[in-house]
Amino acid sequence: MSDALEIDARGLRCPLPVLRLRKALQSLPPGAELHLLADDPVAVVDIPHFCTQEGHILLGTEPVGSAQRYRVRRG
Repeated sequence: MSDALEIDARGLRCPLPVLRLRKALQSLPPGAELHLLADDPVAVVDIPHFCTQEGHILLGTEPVGSAQRYRVRRG
């Protein structure tokens, strides 16, 4: 695993995981990587849409228990 900042949004429901992601990305320089853990079922749609709309890159996802880890690079 990289040295990326990891945000734990497990237990939060829409729109909170995306809002946490947005706030964390604003504090990072372009090109920085961030990982978001979320178990909200809507996040599988919300996170990719947010990245596309805001110019960030969704590097991938992976299951972590009952959650998903979203790897995002700031655009």
